[in-house]
Amino acid sequence: MKLSELMNLPIFSGTSLVAGAQGLNREVNTVNMMDAPDIIHFLKQNELLVTTAFHFKDDLKSLLSLIEAMEKQGCSGLGIKTKRFLQEIPVEAINLANKLNLPLLELPVETSLGDIVNKSLSYILDIRTNELHQAMETHQQFTDQIMSGQGIQKIIDNVSTLTQLPVYLLNDHLIPMSITDRTSPLFSQLETLLYKGFSFHLSAKSLSTFTLLDEKQHTITLFPVYTHKQYHYLCILGFVPLTDRATILTIKQASNVIAFELMKEHALKQNKRRIQNEFFTNFVNGTFSTSDEIMSRGKEFGLKSGQRYICAVGEISEEDKKRFFLQYQSETEFIYDTIEFEIQNNHEKIHLFTMDQTFILLLELNSGWREIEQPFLSLLKRIQTKVSAHHQKDLSFGISMYAEELTQVTVSYKEAKDALYHGNMSGQKQFIELYQPKKVPEILRLVPYEQLKKFYDDTFQSFTDETKKDHQVLLHTLSVFLETHCQLSETAKRLYVHRNTVIYRLEKCEEIIGRSLKEPDETLRLRLAFRIKALIQGQLT
Repeated sequence: MKLSELMNLPIFSGTSLVAGAQGLNREVNTVNMMDAPDIIHFLKQNELLVTTAFHFKDDLKSLLSLIEAMEKQGCSGLGIKTKRFLQEIPVEAINLANKLNLPLLELPVETSLGDIVNKSLSYILDIRTNELHQAMETHQQFTDQIMSGQGIQKIIDNVSTLTQLPVYLLNDHLIPMSITDRTSPLFSQLETLLYKGFSFHLSAKSLSTFTLLDEKQHTITLFPVYTHKQYHYLCILGFVPLTDRATILTIKQASNVIAFELMKEHALKQNKRRIQNEFFTNFVNGTFSTSDEIMSRGKEFGLKSGQRYICAVGEISEEDKKRFFLQYQSETEFIYDTIEFEIQNNHEKIHLFTMDQTFILLLELNSGWREIEQPFLSLLKRIQTKVSAHHQKDLSFGISMYAEELTQVTVSYKEAKDALYHGNMSGQKQFIELYQPKKVPEILRLVPYEQLKKFYDDTFQSFTDETKKDHQVLLHTLSVFLETHCQLSETAKRLYVHRNTVIYRLEKCEEIIGRSLKEPDETLRLRLAFRIKALIQGQLT
């Protein structure tokens, strides 16, 4: 309570304020009576000291030293009982008290110092007791609201009503937990400051207050809400003075109840994530035996059987993994929260999973890829920026081709991983790599040379008779025919021969091969064999 309020008690009747009127708003937590010569060493903050000044009656210097020491210690004021040992308070003491704005009281001779101390402390204790009762009632009220399912927002609304100020719940990066509050210019300004490298050194135990020096001079008061090795903050958009103990106690009770509710929500969310991630791991590892089982299980997590999907796989750089190995597992959870936070307000639905220290985003594709490519890439870049700013990690993404349906997502996942691998091999950092389909020669190079050679020899074995001089001509005609997508006229044009000559040669090829060129499997086999021939000749040369 303030000193000005305490002086309204009847016990202070006849007391006069002789100096330090500007300090009447000082907080008083306790009242003490001392006449010891070493009184300075026992001073406490927010303490009102009353004395007979016995040891200062002939020692003005010591009295002035006491006043200076009380100011440095943050005491509430000094009350001197005159007409006993000190007839009047010295002018020098009055001037110094006025200079320091330390209230200096002249107590009447008929009032007992013991009564002043006892009645003052009794009054202060009554107020503290009422505050505690009010805090307990408030805590019970907030707990009842949570237990009845009214949720955290109801508590925030109550705190806002109490303080007559806007109230928000922020995460550990000072971003509103509510999606609707994130567009506020104030919180955008806070986030911009974090991106620029500014840090907010906030107290983990008590409230913190700071002002943003913009055109509106926003003052923000933050109350810590500790949950699961992580801090959230109850944000009051305005100044909450430390002297308003009742309001602060109420807000702290709200913070405690919100903390328990957040921990409950966190536990439920963790269990849900674990089940989701187990499903996805089993899915891509081929654990499910049928398409029906995949679709049935996927439906539990909002995945649709006839839906097209784009898969993006994100991974922290190897350097960051090595540097933060011991704390990486716990950090993965916080990075997951950051990604989840960003995708919540995305126009297109995105499903989030984790597997093998990677983050998998499944984007529902309801239109053409070109229509959503830039918004999706912008989202991934924003996630990269926030992970870098909040967690000091480089996050990269590989993006797949689209899967026509849910059962093909396993292929898309492998494509995204392949794109991520190629991005890492190129030495890039914090990149977004799109999957590039492999060309036929690239795929063929993955097959051992001996197997390629055998496939080629088996296919063209009938054309190996060196005595047949026309075999090379027939093979060349067959190659051009396949390259022109089996167009007779185009083949004749490229070979500078008549169309009937091409027909004759192709018929001869069919006789040698023993199969019709109209069979799709046969033309595919021949096309691959010609590609292998070029590959082998290139390797031999």
